[in-house]
Amino acid sequence: MPESESLRKVRTHLALYDHPLLAFSAQESNGAIEIAIDLKNSSVPVHTYRFTIHPRDLEHPQFDWNFQRQPYDALHDYFIEMFTRTPQDRKVPHSL
Repeated sequence: MPESESLRKVRTHLALYDHPLLAFSAQESNGAIEIAIDLKNSSVPVHTYRFTIHPRDLEHPQFDWNFQRQPYDALHDYFIEMFTRTPQDRKVPHSL
């Protein structure tokens, strides 16, 4: 199946990013583009973080600029989700 113009556009933008710890990929999913972020060479089991680029985002005249913000926002969420314990965790003893 040939790559769509939308997928090509997103992959072209993702190719501008290189990170020593993270790998980025993109695929089509239900009419949108799903971007996945994975840890490279991880010895710790961590989930793949996924976010979606919708057709309206791809068609926006400021897509190039807006796209820069999306991976950074996703990275923030991804790293926050990696916490194994937070102060809100009820399992933490209150006597610390």
